[in-house]
Amino acid sequence: MDLEATKLDIMQKLMSVTKKSLLGKIENLLDKEMTVGYTTNGFPLNREDYNNRLQKAEKQILSGSFTTQEELEEESKNW
Repeated sequence: MDLEATKLDIMQKLMSVTKKSLLGKIENLLDKEMTVGYTTNGFPLNREDYNNRLQKAEKQILSGSFTTQEELEEESKNW
């Protein structure tokens, strides 16, 4: 079965689900596995990876480990 046929099959099955708990599990799985962003190298990130990267970046900012716009502009003059 090709990808499009598989998607249609899943949609048809979803439409017949009557248990809210099952729909919740499916939703949680999709939320966990779906790509929500990409790295600068083009690698996909799921929600957990994305949030982990945000937390890491926030810690770097709070610790002063970042480069300002002005510093970048000055550095770029030497390129």
